[in-house]
Amino acid sequence: MAVPKSKISNSRRGQRRSHDALPASVSQECPSCGELKRPHHVCASCGTYDGRDVAEAEA
Repeated sequence: MAVPKSKISNSRRGQRRSHDALPASVSQECPSCGELKRPHHVCASCGTYDGRDVAEAEA
């Protein structure tokens, strides 16, 4: 069984975990209705993408 030879310090453990944080979510304003939406996705409130109606709007 693998057992560490010595304790890993809090600093070294934190350095290893420095890239594990979740990135902040990015939002853009929909040009047609003004609601926040994810970039390169259909707007959930009005159903438009790239200035065109492509989906039914959610109620």
